Amino acid sequence: MSKLEELRASAEKEWAEFTSNKKPRVMVGAATCGLASGAGAVIEEFKKQLDKAGLGGKVDLVETGCIGLCYAEPLVEIRSANTPSVLYSKVSPKDVEKLVNSHLIGGEPVKEKAVGVMDDKPFKGIAPFKEHPMVALQKRIVLRNCGVIDPTSFSHYLARGGYKGLERALSMTQDEVIDEMKLSGLRGRGGAGFPTGVKWSFAKASQNDVKYVICNADEGDPGAFMDRAVLEGDPHSVIEGLMIAGYAIGAKYGYIYARAEYPLAIKRLKNAISQAEEAGILKNKDGFYFEIKIKKGAGAFVCGEETSLMASIEGVRAMPRPKPPFPANSGLFKKPTNINNVESLAAASSIMREGGAEYAKLGTEKSKGTKTFSLAGKIERTGLIEVEIGTPLRDIIEKIGGGCTDGKKFKAVQAGGPSGGCLTAEHLDVPVDYETLSALGAIIGSGGMVVMNEDSCMVEVAKFFLGFTGNESCGKCIPCRMGTQHALKILERITSGEGEVEDIERLKKICMTMKQSSLCGLGQTAPNPILSTLRYFEDEYMAHIKDKKCPAHVCPKLVHFKIDPEKCVGCTMCARSCPTGAAHGELKQKHSIDPEKCISCSACYQACKFGAVVRD
Repeated sequence: MSKLEELRASAEKEWAEFTSNKKPRVMVGAATCGLASGAGAVIEEFKKQLDKAGLGGKVDLVETGCIGLCYAEPLVEIRSANTPSVLYSKVSPKDVEKLVNSHLIGGEPVKEKAVGVMDDKPFKGIAPFKEHPMVALQKRIVLRNCGVIDPTSFSHYLARGGYKGLERALSMTQDEVIDEMKLSGLRGRGGAGFPTGVKWSFAKASQNDVKYVICNADEGDPGAFMDRAVLEGDPHSVIEGLMIAGYAIGAKYGYIYARAEYPLAIKRLKNAISQAEEAGILKNKDGFYFEIKIKKGAGAFVCGEETSLMASIEGVRAMPRPKPPFPANSGLFKKPTNINNVESLAAASSIMREGGAEYAKLGTEKSKGTKTFSLAGKIERTGLIEVEIGTPLRDIIEKIGGGCTDGKKFKAVQAGGPSGGCLTAEHLDVPVDYETLSALGAIIGSGGMVVMNEDSCMVEVAKFFLGFTGNESCGKCIPCRMGTQHALKILERITSGEGEVEDIERLKKICMTMKQSSLCGLGQTAPNPILSTLRYFEDEYMAHIKDKKCPAHVCPKLVHFKIDPEKCVGCTMCARSCPTGAAHGELKQKHSIDPEKCISCSACYQACKFGAVVRD
């Protein structure tokens, strides 16, 4: 029996004990989303209350990753002896004492805080978690361990089939591993959607004694947090996938390029790498030798482009270079290099464990498998999901995400981040796959979905995303450097009421020049938000230009406020909230707004409880 087999046998016994209901257990979602919502204070309160109840050391208190329901954080899963686990949402420190006394000690769940029971059957009136609307339609492969295991535990990962994919890969030839990846149909999950197996074959074909594989964990899209959640909740899956890629192409050295803004992800990666080295999986001089280094990125969006990323690792300014030569022939330190993102590598570990044919059963004809998405913006249930590719957009937005907040009408979703485009209500029934979204002017990208409702101004949305890509442009090529700035100035004119009808054609010409002439993907895709909003919401652009009005009442210079005297009760809330003194009036007297002083900040509109402040 090998050392890894011995470790797995021990791990499976540990996991059986951990998952049995013989010992009480408390699991707290302690990914960045949970910690930002107050999970740290909840953990400390559990320690305090467990000691107070005399249960210190008798109850397993475990920190886990993100299970996906970010809107419901902090999330706590509690299991008392001989009962199923129950997941609780929005737990605050003041809830902990009741949860300990009622559930852990008394065996009675606190139903008003319960999300679901982590079992196949209902428990004391609480439905199974798998029936929760945000979970029921998901197919979790990449996220299978997130929120389920202790991400700092090597044993937990082993017991759940960890490193079986690597073991299987090492029993095969390099070409057989690559063929297995081709069979799976996995396409790069970082945005481009290039077939992973084909990409590996290019690097494998390069003749060189030194090769590199890189994990691109430089997740920079606004509203995207898939990679962070995987690294924080299941770091070993990424390490395993990176090793499989290394073996397939003949590389002994790997880098994980993670942005420095992800300290928890980096901490858990370092821990996982140390565990793999101690177990003899990494730096194994008697078998497949592989070593991994972590490179912290400074948060430049352009490092999502592979040649820029490699330049950053090499210690020079992150700027793209023309291709060819392609990284497969001359990449990092001018050696053959393969780059995959976090999700691609995590999927690779599962594919090699379960088989490429099994993975290929999911998805569409040309887009196989599953895809993770982060739901953000004006949607009821924000969070992280994983669905089969080809799932209708309506299922994602309405069934899984719960629709827009406050009962507002859905208007659009920006798919694929700043490099993507918007999809509208007329697209809700289209399948979410690479080909369909591309034909509609959007992309799957890395998986970010920012939802907008009827109160969103699509011209302002385009301006926001272009402002982001303009700031993140490295400036190396003129089409991107100048195109983003010129287009942004036009959008600023339009949203200020100074636009001209001719600006529409100017924007289209600038966008097409950028798409055709920019050096890298950043500049080539930066125009997408403009082109897609022009395609589906040109009437909003024309309202800004011709009518000098913002239909969504968002653009300050195109929105004017006044007070309806029939509804005003003289409560003075508008006057107290106004930063310039434009809203004024005596208590219990009709108020008014001085248009000369008003800066259209909408503070009065938000403060009024009687609907007396009117937007024009």
